[in-house]
Amino acid sequence: MIRLSKIKTLEEFYLNAELVETIEETPDTVITLVNEKKMIVDPSADEVVRRIMDYRRSLTRNYR
Repeated sequence: MIRLSKIKTLEEFYLNAELVETIEETPDTVITLVNEKKMIVDPSADEVVRRIMDYRRSLTRNYR
């Protein structure tokens, strides 16, 4: 799970990183999930990608 903020309310929420299909900047950051739901979030696309990568790295560290 990664922590993000909604763009309008800045309300924080956790998103299952495994459900992310695409990330676009239009100029807002739009995340499309595998169920085709779209979410507009506050961090940049680069920051969302970094958080997903950190999350996935943390999963593999637990198996070492």
